[in-house]
Amino acid sequence: MRILILGGTQFVGRHIVEIALAHGHDLTLFHRGRTNPDLFGESVEHVFGDRDGDLDRLAGRTWDACIDTSGYLPRVVRASAERLRDVVGHYTFISTISVYADDATPHQDESAPLVALSDESIEEITGETYGGLKALCEQAVQAVYPEHSLIIRPGLIVGPQDPTDRFTYWPVRIERGGTVLAPDAPDQPVQVIDGRDLARWTVHCVEERIAGIFNATGHSTTFGHVLETCQQVTASGASVEWVDPAFLLDQGVQPWSELPLWLGEEGTGIMQADISRALAAGLTFRPLDETVTDTVAWAATRPADREWRAGLSPAREADLLAAWKEARIVG
Repeated sequence: MRILILGGTQFVGRHIVEIALAHGHDLTLFHRGRTNPDLFGESVEHVFGDRDGDLDRLAGRTWDACIDTSGYLPRVVRASAERLRDVVGHYTFISTISVYADDATPHQDESAPLVALSDESIEEITGETYGGLKALCEQAVQAVYPEHSLIIRPGLIVGPQDPTDRFTYWPVRIERGGTVLAPDAPDQPVQVIDGRDLARWTVHCVEERIAGIFNATGHSTTFGHVLETCQQVTASGASVEWVDPAFLLDQGVQPWSELPLWLGEEGTGIMQADISRALAAGLTFRPLDETVTDTVAWAATRPADREWRAGLSPAREADLLAAWKEARIVG
């Protein structure tokens, strides 16, 4: 197949390219050339440009399918879909589980109500607007490709090449050993999907020209099981200190960003999505311990002085553990 990928040089897009190449597809990557511009060398065709204004650089070409990994603004996504409508037969849009209006109710399927922005013209991407903007992007794609579009709604994507550190923090921290601070929420539901599994299934769907909307949030497990798996894989001897969530909040600890996977007082519905449709369409997962093993190995290749984008710094963690110990003594 001839496949056009909007993006394709970072994380999930990168994995999609690797798998599509392994399957023998002819790939064109349209991207700005800012992230890994030389990735894949001559194995793919690179067309450099910003999708917000440079789509004419794709003129005179046809593809069997397009995979949109980099769409965040409805206006821009609609322009891309409309520009490609007559030259691409199948359009895949990578969306997000954050499109749902209700983040507390578990086991919601693809028919659940979506976030509705009060101002649909807004283009500032924040934690408050992200889900609503992605929902509008979905609607833009479906309006242009009513019968030949695939909308994929992943949740927390993890594994090698993840630039967010939202999962990587835990296996790397546990590998370091010692006492690991964690919120006392071992039973909190967690769903994670290895980016390589998401990519493999995406390519499968494109090859089969599957259309429709699919939740693709991955493994259903618990926060405690994730940390236990990290302990088993790393064999570092690290011990977990389960700390009262109320104490952590009083100390100003930010769920999700400073302690990834922990949702705090937020709804856990986004970590319990119904993925039965995707499973029926062939979505499969590798074992969690394989993801942890590969994540640790990949993280070791990064610069030692790299600034982490999520998780507690060693100093912050030590201060919190000391304060927790003092609080228990006083209490």
